[in-house]
Amino acid sequence: MYLPNDGEIDPRALLRAAQQRGKATYLPVLNPWPRSKMVFQRVRAGEPLRKNRFGIYEPRRNCQRQRKTWTLDLVLLPLVGFDRHGARLGMGGGFYDRSLAFRRLRKNWHKPTLLGLAHECQQVERLTMASWDVPLQGTVTDKAWY
Repeated sequence: MYLPNDGEIDPRALLRAAQQRGKATYLPVLNPWPRSKMVFQRVRAGEPLRKNRFGIYEPRRNCQRQRKTWTLDLVLLPLVGFDRHGARLGMGGGFYDRSLAFRRLRKNWHKPTLLGLAHECQQVERLTMASWDVPLQGTVTDKAWY
């Protein structure tokens, strides 16, 4: 999952519900080096969080609680814009695309499921996808499922 920033859909209720059901939940954590890398780290209910260099809350870095992205079942992604064809416009840092780059190379790899969370007003007719963009398998808005 992720923690909301700058008007993004807030998945914290889903995070709490998953934790109450005993699910292992993970949040993105930015690497100190290389600064362009992001990993996913297990987070437990009530765990203290800190702001990263972009002012987004994340768990304190703990390599023993991090997991390879391809082992996760589901990744919920924030976005700025999306279309009905799986294209996603993020904040421009490329952190999710780099973390999910293995999906472009392995066409038969189905994990994790990539699901965008958005406001309906963020839908656009068509986004151009660059060669490094990793498409979503679906997007859920406050009005519909795409």
